Amino acid sequence: MRKSYVPGDFELRVGRSKSGLGLFTDSEIPKGACVIEYVGPVVPKDQEDKINSLYLFEVNAKKTINGSPRYNTARYINHSCRANCEPNIHKGRVFIHALRKIKPGEELNYDYGENYFKEYLKDICACPKCEAKRANPPAKKKKALASKMATKKDAKSKSKTAKAKKKRAA
Repeated sequence: MRKSYVPGDFELRVGRSKSGLGLFTDSEIPKGACVIEYVGPVVPKDQEDKINSLYLFEVNAKKTINGSPRYNTARYINHSCRANCEPNIHKGRVFIHALRKIKPGEELNYDYGENYFKEYLKDICACPKCEAKRANPPAKKKKALASKMATKKDAKSKSKTAKAKKKRAA
């Protein structure tokens, strides 16, 4: 089945999400549907580093879209490691497609990619997968953290014991 690159007539709204503002759907979106296009002015390659924007979307080696204008509703789509959408580039344009059926009230999200994630999101990603990792670190990290805490407690305990001995001696 060929992908459609014509955004559907879905009821989308900007609303409050875990990570600030997000894009939500008020209508059901079927799997594979073209949801929205990521739009904005094209940025010349030599100007990319001079633009202070988190909404730059690299289309190819020669073309980047600056998605920061407010008319680009797709800019409100947040990152998730367990995305329900994905960006697809077609004829130099960026379209967002549903990876699965999306229910009314759900926030739209896609994976921003490893480089962006490592640079900006690693410690603040609000997707369930990352929140769970931060809440329950792997066993090795837990063990190292417990050992570090025990060492700190021992040092405090030794310090208190030494102070107590000094007081008794005085």
